[in-house]
Amino acid sequence: MADLDALRSRFVRTLAGATAPGAAPGTAAPGPDPALYADDLLTRWQEPQRRYHTLAHLTAVLDHVDVLAEHADDVDVVRLAAWFHDAVYRPDRSENEERSARLAERALPEAGVSAAKTAEVARLVRLTVTHAPAEDDRDGQVLCDADLAVLASPPSAYAAYTAAVREEYHFVPNEAFREGRSAILRQLLDLPTLFHTPHGRREWEATARHNLTGELEMLSLPDTPDV
Repeated sequence: MADLDALRSRFVRTLAGATAPGAAPGTAAPGPDPALYADDLLTRWQEPQRRYHTLAHLTAVLDHVDVLAEHADDVDVVRLAAWFHDAVYRPDRSENEERSARLAERALPEAGVSAAKTAEVARLVRLTVTHAPAEDDRDGQVLCDADLAVLASPPSAYAAYTAAVREEYHFVPNEAFREGRSAILRQLLDLPTLFHTPHGRREWEATARHNLTGELEMLSLPDTPDV
């Protein structure tokens, strides 16, 4: 069970870090209570259609951003992007990242975030469509690596991850799911590297490739007929 108070406090601290440096003294009017934005996001992350993209995933991404924080140029912007990156999520739709980015573009200026930082958060959210940051995009590398760090989970956690993904796509027939998931795994395995930060490459790359290869092999096995 996620600690909602702890997550709320994390968001409030992150928002304070993202707004304080850019505010000119005496020019910024007091904004709405930041906890209101946290509560809206927490509600979104608890929607019933979610099985993998839950508060547990949000917490894991935030924790991995913390691990990679030294690589980021603006870690609070990356943390805000983590909060928003799946804030709008419907497994039967393909525009979740775009809608999540637009939510950030609406909410963050109200919360006192500058136009430049808001645009950067939205850019990072949209980057999670491809997980392909440029070589000089340090913030994008941190967010993408944090989002994909689940691929390097220990065996039991990786099995739970794949089961949760399948549950989210319960409406997809089994054969179609196997084909679609296998195609995604092959695309990932064909990448020169899954991770872009030094830590990700060093600590997560080999395990992630092992997990992906094992899952792909399992998906290639024929279904066991009902007895």
